Amino acid sequence: MKLSMFTMPLHPPSRDYHEVLEEDREAIIYADTLGFSEAFIGEHITDRAEPITSCLIFIASLIDSTNQIKLGSGTVNLPNAHPATIAAQVAMIDNMLEGRFLFGISPGGLLSDAEIFENLENDRTEMFVESINHILDIWSKPAPYNLEGKYWNITTEKNFVEETGQGIIVSPFQDPHPPIVVTVVAPFSKGIVSAAERGWEPISANFLQPNWVASHWPMYQKGCEQGGYEADPKNWRVAKSIFVADDEKTAQEYGKGEDGPYNFYFKQIMKKLIGNGRPDLFKHDRDMPDSDVTLDYVLDSMVICGTSESVVEQIEAFKDITGEFGTLVYAAHDWVNPELSKRSMELMANEVMPRLNK
Repeated sequence: MKLSMFTMPLHPPSRDYHEVLEEDREAIIYADTLGFSEAFIGEHITDRAEPITSCLIFIASLIDSTNQIKLGSGTVNLPNAHPATIAAQVAMIDNMLEGRFLFGISPGGLLSDAEIFENLENDRTEMFVESINHILDIWSKPAPYNLEGKYWNITTEKNFVEETGQGIIVSPFQDPHPPIVVTVVAPFSKGIVSAAERGWEPISANFLQPNWVASHWPMYQKGCEQGGYEADPKNWRVAKSIFVADDEKTAQEYGKGEDGPYNFYFKQIMKKLIGNGRPDLFKHDRDMPDSDVTLDYVLDSMVICGTSESVVEQIEAFKDITGEFGTLVYAAHDWVNPELSKRSMELMANEVMPRLNK
């Protein structure tokens, strides 16, 4: 099992913007030194608590500061930009990273982003599909382009000059393109079926009950079968909020206490998702009353925290429900206490993962 990282990121809105950007960079640089295999970075335009406005620009800032870790967009929200822009920028970043890039994509889940880009009333899933189809066509078909769609028409026919290279979008470093990764949130997701049919790889979100995470694997199998691919658990990434400490008291206080970053994270994410009509994500049983979905219940059922030995046992118990998966995606949280947060990453990489793999 490989160890990866995902940062939305999510910080208190009152924190200094420059400071949180530096913190997020430091976390990924440290993950690289610890041997994490991947790091995915989220993006939002209109969220002061999730303030990375371009995951691609942020990734570019890490190219010379990292050595082996693969860097992924987590995600590029396709309806919010022109497909030609995304195709060109992703191809460039893939070349700059010499293939250390993973192309995470989604329709985008933040409604204020959809509003500011005038997509609020649109079918954003339909836009998402059209956008990625255009992007893949740009990468696979020769210029001049002549792509037609409901939302975007893309052409360089009128101003194409092959001799000078005019009218041609650059190609990715990886052939035929970077691996495409999608985040899966909904229980029994139909989206994962469509993604698997196309050979894309899933990340199951860290704010789901274990039984809903488990529901993703049979859907992934179904999609792989329909697309003619082998459903291999090594291609399944599962995210989890984990805190590892040298003693149990510290683990519980930082991992589930009122002043800890995990408390802040789930308080924020519950407001957003429950406010968008998705309380079921936090329930282990859909018949559970909404009133029972308390912060304490969510922290207790979704956060793994403890000493290295305890965390290994909890992850094994989690896997007993979900089944095997190839990459454990460590969800990054605000560094309320930088020393404790970095120590957790260190223990995760140097003690928890070797024991799990042994």
